[in-house]
Amino acid sequence: MEITYVYTKKRSEFGSQCNFTDRPVELLVDILPDPTVAASFIQRDLCNMPVQCVQQMSEHEINTERLETETEGVNHVEGGWPKDVNPQEQEQTTRFRKKVEKEESYIASLTILGSLMEHCIKQNNAINIYEEYYEEEEEVQESTEEPPTAKTLHVLKDPNDIKRTATSLSWHPDGGRKLAVSYCCLEFQRASKDMSFHSYIWNLEKPNKPQMTLKPSSPIVCLDYNPKDFHVLAGGCYNGQVAYWDTRKGSQPVEMSIIEQSHRDPVYKVIWLQSKTGTDCFSASTDGQVLWWDIRKLSEPTERLILDISKKGTLDGAAGATSLEFETTMPTKFMVGTENGMVIACNRKGKTPAEKISSTFCGHHGPVYALRRNPFYPKNFLSVADWIARIWSEDTKESSIMWTRYHMARLSDGCWSPTRPSQKEPTLSVKVCDEALYSLRVQDNGHILACGSQLGTATLLEISSGLCSLQRNEKALANEMFERESKREKILEARRRELRLKERGRSDQGKEEEPKEAEPQESTEDLVARAEKEFFQAIESERKKREQEQQKLQTPISTVKVEEAGKLVS
Repeated sequence: MEITYVYTKKRSEFGSQCNFTDRPVELLVDILPDPTVAASFIQRDLCNMPVQCVQQMSEHEINTERLETETEGVNHVEGGWPKDVNPQEQEQTTRFRKKVEKEESYIASLTILGSLMEHCIKQNNAINIYEEYYEEEEEVQESTEEPPTAKTLHVLKDPNDIKRTATSLSWHPDGGRKLAVSYCCLEFQRASKDMSFHSYIWNLEKPNKPQMTLKPSSPIVCLDYNPKDFHVLAGGCYNGQVAYWDTRKGSQPVEMSIIEQSHRDPVYKVIWLQSKTGTDCFSASTDGQVLWWDIRKLSEPTERLILDISKKGTLDGAAGATSLEFETTMPTKFMVGTENGMVIACNRKGKTPAEKISSTFCGHHGPVYALRRNPFYPKNFLSVADWIARIWSEDTKESSIMWTRYHMARLSDGCWSPTRPSQKEPTLSVKVCDEALYSLRVQDNGHILACGSQLGTATLLEISSGLCSLQRNEKALANEMFERESKREKILEARRRELRLKERGRSDQGKEEEPKEAEPQESTEDLVARAEKEFFQAIESERKKREQEQQKLQTPISTVKVEEAGKLVS
């Protein structure tokens, strides 16, 4: 059964019904303005107040606390050696061992330590704690079908408002965790008074800001880490001075060379030498000099070489140096790239300037900006200048063995891959930034490449494994290629030399025959008399010729024909 509730209400309790009708306008109240009160009124400024029929909302922001991390490390130093013995120098350690072995206490100490070592050896023989249960993959990998790539890791920008060129890059020798970048404006007219002189050291784990600032008295053109002491850097300045920094002692240079004993032009390259002390370096500049330094005493250079190919040793004919190359496996040899496109091979052991400049390589039309020896085959080296890059061999000096095509843009730098020796064609082309690139440096492991631009941007690129992993038989193929090209150039060089000798022989033979055919020399009076005689003979022949022409004009035509016919018959 459905149950309903009904509520009732009387109609009278609702009130009367509203009836709306149309009627004309009716004025109810009219208040006229009072002129006496209008003077005291203040006119309100007009204002626009937009109104929108939307729900009002509020926005709140919150920033979490930033986590700051610090990197700390421990330097392990081999102990037990006297202070005057450098444990990194094999010659010093060998000499000290021989000295200790001759002492009487050496045998007694060795006998005591022998029993302790025997106990440790037996423990090691019981179980091999270094056993590898899973063999690692071989270093040499097969070529993969994966296309070569380069991924941008970091972009390190010049912190200053006025941008400068990243002229030099130097990786930290211990794993390449840091990168030293020198900033300098090489265009003298574009440099302003407010331009900063600072250069920076960047930590790849904290790329947002420089880890350290180097503050020289003149802009730094080039920087280089000391391979023996990782805390020391050498730098060449724009005013020709050479300085060095110790990162443990602050941002200021520890010592700088004296201006009077320094270069006269900007120092474009500084390289550390292989020495016992690890404090020797040498520098090159466009003033035509190569100077050797010991950073313990920078008051004057230890040695000086003037790049005069005429071997006179004067600065007037010296060639300005724009690049420098030194290989530790060849401690006495080095090469210099010059402003006129020439590569000069030098030998430091030469006693005279003529002996120090051993040979030259000519093949470029402009300054040589990069000079690098092949890390696998040091006798082959790379030069980069103008619009082309060339590969040379020390055996052939007249021409390079390989070269690239002429590019549309000027080449400013180049380097070898430290892991792959045989990449001929450009397998990968990457647009790094909008401005022109100036410097280039690759890590020792070949995985990360640093590029410096003209606006002070240092871009770090991570190279794919296919471009930095050694392939099978790659060294043998590269060696075969270099030997083949060197042999070809030697044959061409011998042929050119043969043609030059033949041409020289012909010219010498002609010079020998000329005196035999020539008449004996005449005196001045004879020459004048002969000239007068020839002059009067010429006048007389001309006079006779004119007389004959006048006689022909007066003779009848028929007579001329007879005479001519008679001449032909006779």
